[in-house]
Amino acid sequence: MRSNHTHTHTAVGLVFLGLEHKNVAGAHASSPKLERSSPQSALPLCPSSVPPALTLEPSVSSRWATMATAVAAAAAPRHSCAKLSVAVEDPKAPGGGGIFVKATWLPTRFSLAVTDGAGAWVADASDAEVRLRAEQWDQPVSEYLALAERYLAFHQPSSTYSFHEAGAGRRLSWTFEKQGTKLEWRWKLQPAPHPQQTIAEVLDFLMDANIRLSEEVVRKTQSFEKVKQEAENCLQQSERFNNEKAEFEQASFTKFVAVLNSKKAKLRQLKDRIAALESADKAPKEEEQEEEGHSTDRTEPIEEGSDKDQSVNDEPSETGSGGDPHSSPEKPAAAAAASRGRRGRKRTRK
Repeated sequence: MRSNHTHTHTAVGLVFLGLEHKNVAGAHASSPKLERSSPQSALPLCPSSVPPALTLEPSVSSRWATMATAVAAAAAPRHSCAKLSVAVEDPKAPGGGGIFVKATWLPTRFSLAVTDGAGAWVADASDAEVRLRAEQWDQPVSEYLALAERYLAFHQPSSTYSFHEAGAGRRLSWTFEKQGTKLEWRWKLQPAPHPQQTIAEVLDFLMDANIRLSEEVVRKTQSFEKVKQEAENCLQQSERFNNEKAEFEQASFTKFVAVLNSKKAKLRQLKDRIAALESADKAPKEEEQEEEGHSTDRTEPIEEGSDKDQSVNDEPSETGSGGDPHSSPEKPAAAAAASRGRRGRKRTRK
């Protein structure tokens, strides 16, 4: 990683220096004043005599720095390691049936380190080789590398992998389908110059990846447990709120029913009192009406008789001397006595 970054920055710096030298040379060639000058003008120019166009402004330099950073980021390698199930000549051999492929992916090339636990083999595909293979398959370099990374960085169940001897080295091949046609890619690997070191690098990468995955699993597990505990707390709190709500509703309903029943009892009592008062007021009135009716029935004949007597008494006597009203003074006295008797009887009844 560090060496790749160093080479990249060095290359970018050389490109910048080449551009500056080219611009300086062009400026000297195109300047008529330098051509007509005397031999003394061949002396080195001071910095103040350099044309302003050749000096880099801060904005331009920052732009170049940004571009250099982008190039360095794009050139940063990616690493992958996968266990592939392969067909071997001797399944009983150490590591038979499975190999570990560690790959380093760059924008225009890649490298492989393969081990079966007993030996190690390497392959370094240069830019020219990758470009040639991509042209043979009518693919851009980026697409060719993406497809190779798909089948070498992850084991594809639909692909058939093989790892056979090929001369002094080994040949790694894998199959894939494209537009209904089954195709096969092969890359030849040479024995690693330091197999133990190569195997150790593969194991280190696997151990680091395992540690990272284990830490990620621990973080995810802790986060899951925390979320689970919060969910349980929320559930318990919700159940408590539901119970309190049910108890409050029950208490409110009981209190409301008690108040409603007391109001109904008071209303019934008031209705009974009103009915009792109405019946008590109605009885004396009925008795008075009955007594008045009886008294009226009893006094009417007396009044009729008295009226008749009075009318008879008021008639002039045929035998009297010329109709004198004072001829019979006893009749008005009898009528007055009869009326006083009737009044006395009424008072006694009351």
